[in-house]
This record gives sequence, structure tokens and C-alpha cells, in this order.
Amino acid sequence: MRRVITYGTFDTLHHGHIRLLRRAKSLGDYLIVALSTDEFNALKGKQAMFSYKDRKYDLESLRYVDLVIPENSWEQKTTDIQLYHVDVFAMGSDWTGKFDFLKEQCEVVYFERTPGVCSSSIRESMIAATK
Repeated sequence: MRRVITYGTFDTLHHGHIRLLRRAKSLGDYLIVALSTDEFNALKGKQAMFSYKDRKYDLESLRYVDLVIPENSWEQKTTDIQLYHVDVFAMGSDWTGKFDFLKEQCEVVYFERTPGVCSSSIRESMIAATK
């Protein structure tokens, strides 16, 4: 079985996220999504619009996702790859080069972002609409 892992906050889940997850799943048989916890987002200076629990529930409902695990720190990637016997690490192209150090453990793939889609813009539009 070929296992793939990706990481993210996946707040305001949109078709760019779905596209990334579909492409990640196409690289293997089993897709693991490490979802940033609310606490980890706070450490990064971010606040998701939706709770970890709600974001996890949404991801688990997608047919491409086989397992959702919590992402609690930047450093856990190396451990996750070993623990879950990961063959492929996949991320969006906005992270190109940042995780090349993982190539010693598994294949690393960076996907091009979906043009015209940005979580920050979606959040800003949602906030503006409520004012």
C-alpha cells in the first residue's frame, strides 16, 4: 500500500483544497491529512474560522481522505512519516522547497495552486458580508 500525507489548516474548505486532496490521493492508495489544531494555529499567529473538530469532520466526509490526524507542531512531520509509513509527502506549491529535507525519508511533491482561489480572500469576503 502506498501512503500519502499532506498538511494544512483547511479552513473555509474550497475547490482548491479539494483539488489538492484529489491529486494527493492519486499518488497512492491511502491519504492521511494532518490537520492543524486550534492550538497550533494560535502558535502560528492564525485563527481558523471553524474549530478543529468541525474542520476534521468536513475532511473526513471527503472520499479522497482516509485518515485525519492532528498537526500539533512543525517538527512532527518527520515522526509522522515514520509512524504512518508514508511514501509520499504532498503540499501546495506555496511551500516549494520548504520540505525538501524530507526527501531522505520519502518522495516529496509540490502541487501548483489552483488559480484564482485563496483561503484568505474567501475569509475576508465572508467577514465583509457579515458587516
